[in-house]
Amino acid sequence: MRLANIAHTSRPWRIHELTRDFRLEDVWALPGEGGPDDFRRLVRLIASYDPSRSSSRAVRTLFAIRWKLGKLFGWDGPGDGLGSRVPTLRDRLPVDLRGIPSAPQFATGPFSSLYLIEDEWAAEIANRTVHGVMHIGQVTDGTGGARVQMAVLVKPNGRFGTGYMAVIRPFRYLVVYPRMIRELGREWQAEDPRDRP
Repeated sequence: MRLANIAHTSRPWRIHELTRDFRLEDVWALPGEGGPDDFRRLVRLIASYDPSRSSSRAVRTLFAIRWKLGKLFGWDGPGDGLGSRVPTLRDRLPVDLRGIPSAPQFATGPFSSLYLIEDEWAAEIANRTVHGVMHIGQVTDGTGGARVQMAVLVKPNGRFGTGYMAVIRPFRYLVVYPRMIRELGREWQAEDPRDRP
């Protein structure tokens, strides 16, 4: 379920320090309600998610089309990513975030983890279309429970990147995010609690 942008902007997240020049694209509620100790388990689940193996044919198809178009038009070349076209946000990390253990890396895909702390995880991606950030944040409810949300922040690469984001928006809102979130929810529920770290 989509959330109002204020669900992200009103929180004192550390990501705000790094993304002042990024636009908040949207905010989504994620599965993983539970206690604060469940946050790292959800982070690991997200990092291991492979959209090319999604149970949703629509998600698999849309990602396959995106990667084929990227290859055809050269959107994802080595010179278009982090440290090439744009500097990594790691260069902006404050000293206290640089010294923490690294977060889980993604099993597949072009995202790179930035930091993982008690209630936040951030990862970035860059290609010829955008420099983007996925921020996962846990919000405690004051009674020992917690919910998790995802914010997507972007810095489009000129008019091309702005147009690209406009074209993919309906696919993201109507197909990709809702189905991926449902799938993560099923995996979250199916995981044996004894397997939780």
